[in-house]
Amino acid sequence: MSVIDLESTLQEFWGEEAKAARQEGRNELLQPQVGRPTRIVAMGGGTGLPVVLRGLARRALPKPGDPGVEITAVVTMSDDGGSSGRLRRSQGVLPPGDIRNCLVALAGGKGALAEVFQYRFGGAKGLAGHALGNLLIAALAELKGDFLEAVRLSGEMLGARGQVLPCTLAPVQLVAQMDDATEVVGERNIVRAQGRVRRVSLSPRSPPPAEGLLEAIHSADLIVIGPGSLYSSVLPNLLVDGVAQALRESRALKVMVSNLMTQPGETDGMDCLEHVKAIIEHAGPVLDAVLINGTPPPQEAIQRYARKGAYVIPVNRRELITAGVIPVEADLLKEGSKIRHDSRKVARCLLKMARSGL
Repeated sequence: MSVIDLESTLQEFWGEEAKAARQEGRNELLQPQVGRPTRIVAMGGGTGLPVVLRGLARRALPKPGDPGVEITAVVTMSDDGGSSGRLRRSQGVLPPGDIRNCLVALAGGKGALAEVFQYRFGGAKGLAGHALGNLLIAALAELKGDFLEAVRLSGEMLGARGQVLPCTLAPVQLVAQMDDATEVVGERNIVRAQGRVRRVSLSPRSPPPAEGLLEAIHSADLIVIGPGSLYSSVLPNLLVDGVAQALRESRALKVMVSNLMTQPGETDGMDCLEHVKAIIEHAGPVLDAVLINGTPPPQEAIQRYARKGAYVIPVNRRELITAGVIPVEADLLKEGSKIRHDSRKVARCLLKMARSGL
C-alpha cells in the first residue's frame, strides 16, 4: 500500500460511520489551517531523528501555494556515552551530541560551519573523540548560563530551519529493567548489557519538561515519533513529566516512523506491533498511525546485517489495526548498500499524511 491509499485504509479501520463523521467536519484530528505553515513536532534522538529533520527542513521555506512547515525537534537527554558522556562527567553539562546532530540536520547538513560542528578530533588523548560542535554548545551554555540559549544561538549560527528543544533540562539517567529482572543504570551500560529490555524509566523520575515543549505539542498539526533506538532514543522523551499526557490530549496526527531493522541487544526478535505496544505501555494511547517501509531491502544487505544480529522488522497490518493504530506503507528505503530511511521519502509521506487530515 502506498501513502496515497490513506482513504481506503481509514475506511477499513474506522468504517462508514466514522467516514460520515469526518465528512460532517466532526473528526477528532486537527486539520492544518490553510495559509499557515504545518506545525510539526518530531521526537527522538540518536541517528534516527536527524533523518526526519533533514527531509522536513527541505520543505520548511514557504513557496507559492505552499506555506511550508514549522519544525520543533524534541531530543532525548539521557545520552552518557562518547563525547557527550565525557562532557557530562567532566563539565557537568547536558549531553550536546544529539542536539548538535539535529541542528546540523535542520541546517541541511552542508556548508563550512556545519562541517566545523561535525568535526571530530583525532588522536588518543585530550580532545580526542570530541566533536567540535559539542564543545561549542557546552562553551555557549557556560558563557550564557543557559543551555536552551546555547542551543538557540547554535541554531542561529548554523541557519537551522526550525528549533531544537531538549526534552528536559534535568540531568537524567536512563534506567532499564531487563527480562532477567536485573536493573541497569545508564544508557551505555544498557547497550553493553546485551539483554532484552522489559521497561525503561528516567532517574530522577518524571523530570520537568523544557520550556516550550508542552506548548509545541499542543499546537502541533503533526507529531512524529522515531525512528531510532526504541528504548534509548524514542521512549525517554515520553517519560518526561507531562509529555505523555500532552500527547494523549493533542489533536495532532501522531505518527510513529517504524524502524527498518531490529537493534542487536535491544529489540532482538521484536516485530512492528511489539514496538508499538512498548510505546503504549510506557505512555498510553499516543499513536494514531505507524509509517512502515514497503520496499524490501536487497537480499545481500539483509544477509550482511543478519551476520551482525540485525533483521528486518516484520509487519502485520491486521494486528496493527486491531491494536488501534493505522498502518501506512510506502517506499521509504534509501538507495545504497546500507539499509537506511530516505529522508526525502519519509518527509514527503509525513506531509501527505498531515495535509490529508487522515
